[in-house]
Amino acid sequence: MMTPHKIWNPTAECMPREQRRAVQLARLKETLVRVADHVPCYQKKFSELGFQAGDLTSLDDIGLLPFTTKEDLRQNYPYGMFAVPMREVVRIHSSSGTTGKPTVVGYTREDINNWTELVARFMTAAGVTDEDIVHIAFGYGLFTGAFGLHYGSEAVGASVIPISGGNTDKQLMIMQDYRSSALVCTPSYGLTIADRLEKQGIDPASLALRVGLFGAEPWSEQMRTELENRLGLIATDNYGLSEVMGPGIGGECLCKQGMHIAEDHFIAEIIDPDTGEILPEGSVGELVLTSLTKQAFPMIRYRTRDITRLHYDVCDCGRTLARMEKTRGRSDDMLIIKGVNVFPTQIEEVLFQIKGCEPHYQLMVDRVNNQDILEVQVEVNEKIFFDEMKQQRSFVDQVEKKLYSVLGLSVKVKLVEPSSITRHEGKACRVFDRRQ
Repeated sequence: MMTPHKIWNPTAECMPREQRRAVQLARLKETLVRVADHVPCYQKKFSELGFQAGDLTSLDDIGLLPFTTKEDLRQNYPYGMFAVPMREVVRIHSSSGTTGKPTVVGYTREDINNWTELVARFMTAAGVTDEDIVHIAFGYGLFTGAFGLHYGSEAVGASVIPISGGNTDKQLMIMQDYRSSALVCTPSYGLTIADRLEKQGIDPASLALRVGLFGAEPWSEQMRTELENRLGLIATDNYGLSEVMGPGIGGECLCKQGMHIAEDHFIAEIIDPDTGEILPEGSVGELVLTSLTKQAFPMIRYRTRDITRLHYDVCDCGRTLARMEKTRGRSDDMLIIKGVNVFPTQIEEVLFQIKGCEPHYQLMVDRVNNQDILEVQVEVNEKIFFDEMKQQRSFVDQVEKKLYSVLGLSVKVKLVEPSSITRHEGKACRVFDRRQ
């Protein structure tokens, strides 16, 4: 007999859709009044559109509202998008700022409480209970990931090990000695841990790990299989971004049929990334999010640049929330090679299906004689790397043919020796575009 799915907040997570839409509309109206009264950026946007907060009478009117982009946040750095005075802000986080000024976000006490609630929801959906010892290998600091999972774990009643990122040997020692049962990190760092386990001859079955909550970067179903097989756990996905809240926007249940979006706190749309047009249900496009309960840092139609699809049928777990597919990449990180749209996850899925390829790769994009060239550098096991040249060439041909069948594009494959590609403790850096 199947174990019943545990749900943290059945009232919110299993609410009939029409009732939830009424909640969304009421909260959206309150949010529009908040930003119209207190956020100059939105005051200007509304004025340019001739829109007033009271003009919205139905969720179907959401297309009347302006988009918010990361550029808006940069132009209002650091606190220009805040909707409350600083005396009400109890927490400040920000992005890394690797592409310019960091994005600064703020939280009121109620924002923190809501954030904790939403992380507790997806952790419960993934199977975490008050019996677990949660090993958080996200970096603590201005990054939202570690703190979001930390407070969510405590709300569930689990024990928390705030080890942070890096020092993989120490991570393994702690996992063994403290009996960590739930692992929180990026999927790429999960593979780094798996590599280190194998090098040290540690049997994953000797660990207490049973569930992994992986996020902060796109990853494929093939990588899920890799993580589950090599770490001996159930691997679940979750979604968040600092600009909208952090982790907790959505997360998978044990059905693994998409990430349940907390629709009582966010409105999710799918748009055409080129035209901004709202696409019909079931379409693949760019995810746009509107916050409904954020006090300090409300977001109206924030363009996430993440490419995905939403499903609205009721999940087998009983939740009625919309489910978001794994992100297929980002519209702004998407590679266009000879007019063909290429996402790194497409390449990852192919590589993970080929015996001999290791789960570490990077993409080198260049332009030679006005022609775009994509080189896929992939680690292979020692046997293949040291094979005779003829056998190696045959293996390369096999990989290139499989990539062509998926991408519709010829790419160059370069085999590199095991452990030669840099391992990452945070988000993996996969793409190096040298065409600029």
